[in-house]
Amino acid sequence: MKAMYKSELARLAGVSANTFRRYLNSRRDVLARMGVTPRAKMLPPKAVKYVVDDYCIEVPDEMQYFY
Repeated sequence: MKAMYKSELARLAGVSANTFRRYLNSRRDVLARMGVTPRAKMLPPKAVKYVVDDYCIEVPDEMQYFY
């Protein structure tokens, strides 16, 4: 999994940025342990994997890895 912007993940999830932010706030403790601050615009690969798995977001193959 590659690092992704929160806005990118919200779009893939089919929700607004505000809805996605509320979801992330409900997982703040887990994300904080991964080094993600509430103000971060981009999530590191480990956090992206957690969010994608937890929120059941389908990420197209071409967006999953660096080339």
